[in-house]
Amino acid sequence: MIPRRALSSIEAALARQAAVAVIGPRQVGKTTLAQAIAAGRASIYLDLEASADREKLTDPVLFARQHRDKLLILDEIHRMPEIFSALRGIIDADRREGQRTGRFLILGSASIELLRQSGESLAGRIEYVDLGPLDVLEIGSDDPHRLWVRGGFPDSYLAASDWDSFRLRRSFIRTYLERDVAMFGPRVPAEALERLWKMLAHSQGSLLNASRLASALSVSAPTITSYIGLLVDLLLVRRLQPFHSNAGKRLVKSPKTYIRDSGLTHALLGLETLDDVLSHPVAGASWEGFVIENLLATAPERAKASFYRTAAGAEIDLILELGGRHGTWAIEIKRGLAAKTEKGFHIALEDVQPAKAFVVYSGEDRYPKSAAIEAIGVKDLAALLNTLR
Repeated sequence: MIPRRALSSIEAALARQAAVAVIGPRQVGKTTLAQAIAAGRASIYLDLEASADREKLTDPVLFARQHRDKLLILDEIHRMPEIFSALRGIIDADRREGQRTGRFLILGSASIELLRQSGESLAGRIEYVDLGPLDVLEIGSDDPHRLWVRGGFPDSYLAASDWDSFRLRRSFIRTYLERDVAMFGPRVPAEALERLWKMLAHSQGSLLNASRLASALSVSAPTITSYIGLLVDLLLVRRLQPFHSNAGKRLVKSPKTYIRDSGLTHALLGLETLDDVLSHPVAGASWEGFVIENLLATAPERAKASFYRTAAGAEIDLILELGGRHGTWAIEIKRGLAAKTEKGFHIALEDVQPAKAFVVYSGEDRYPKSAAIEAIGVKDLAALLNTLR
């Protein structure tokens, strides 16, 4: 399954810039996308986890010169971070000779060092494309509940059975804990990080309380903050920041945390099937995180996401500041076929005064709840946001 929006975004970026970096977690489909792009043009693919391919770049300038008419695809670029300085010289030399775009496609499994090093070395020469798991627009007419339960990593979503999908996700988690964490971040005990990851899954969508988590894991609050920061940098956890308002209200200041892929949330909690998920206390919060990720995946890049909550209980699950004529959208998220709204949501709308307000629920019908609020399914709202790009 090729995510067509991501494919067109990468193609457009290659037409604008000499180097394009595709950033996304492991197994999200970066290599598949790169191979689809390579099929349509002269290109060379190098997997830098393979020693034979790394050997080809012993002299990267010479290699690039020999293949200057081809797109060079460099997968797992974090294996050779020293190559960024060489890429800068190659791109500058190409520009002097009139070749300005579509030279390098760089694939990375995490954002930490890749963004820092490429930003320092290739400023003005590189464009970034974020690649997340499959979203509701990419699965076509399939049931969104299958995507919710299994998550959007392609192998998991397309697995032959729920059991196969569950096992794939458990293996994915183990790979990150035993390999990628040590590769990308500071020395973090895998057992401690797994416990933290499970605790975050249990408290999906809750306000971050580093002190409580630290006490449970017998570490310091700053250590918890650094652990969560690592999971954020690995694109596995989202910290949703609170909305800042001048309304004079007492607003909460802590971010909310979400495991970004709902399938990973369920695997961490041992939930294999839809019935398992629906019977678990995390179901509502898991659906909320699922909706948020899908809406952010389809919203314009300029959109700024946050949530609104006051000490008095007024709350909006997701605020999207879209800018320009679109303004601010307020979104309440409800699991179930009844698009109910609570008093706190109506109070919050009076505080924020959004241009539009929606209740996203599990159904598919779209209808007005009131003059100011519209009930809508996740797929329809994602499609609406996608038209704003």
